[in-house]
Amino acid sequence: MPSPNLIRKLSGEKTPIWLLKLLGNIWLPYLGAGIAVDEVSPDYLYIKVSMKLHWYNKNYVGTHFGGSLYAMTDPFYMLMLMNNLGRSYIVWDKAASIDFKKPGKGKVTAEFKMTAEEIADIKAKTDTAGKYIFDKPVNILNESGEIVATVIKTLYVRKKT
Repeated sequence: MPSPNLIRKLSGEKTPIWLLKLLGNIWLPYLGAGIAVDEVSPDYLYIKVSMKLHWYNKNYVGTHFGGSLYAMTDPFYMLMLMNNLGRSYIVWDKAASIDFKKPGKGKVTAEFKMTAEEIADIKAKTDTAGKYIFDKPVNILNESGEIVATVIKTLYVRKKT
C-alpha cells in the first residue's frame, strides 16, 4: 500500500477512510491477490478485509495460497495505531507468524479490532518506557466462521524524539 506517512502528509492527521479503502483496493499486491478492504470504522478501531478464492490465488491443491492469507493481515494493525496515536509516534510491524488451521476455501475474512482503552494502554506503556513491543492476534475465518489461520502480529511503537 502507498506509504501511510505520505497519505497522512497529503491528507492531515488521520487518513480519510475513503482514501484508505480506495488505495487498499487498488494497491497492486492486494488487487493481484484478490484482497478487498471492506470496512473501516471512522475511529480506526475496526477494519474488515476479505479475499475470495480465484484461479489466481489458489495453491497447487486448490485452496487459498498461504502467502495471500498472510498478506491480507499485513498492514492493518499498524495503520490502526498510526491513525489513533498520531504523528508523534513511530509504529512498525516488527514480526509475524501464521498458524494454518484448515484449508481456506471460498471467501475468507479477517477482522481487526482494537479498543480505545487498548490504544490508551499502548500509549501509556510507550510513553513510560520510550518504546513498546507487543503481540496482537487476528483470525482468518471461512464463510462458516471457522478459523482457517491465526496470524500473530508483533508491533513496535516508539515515541518520536
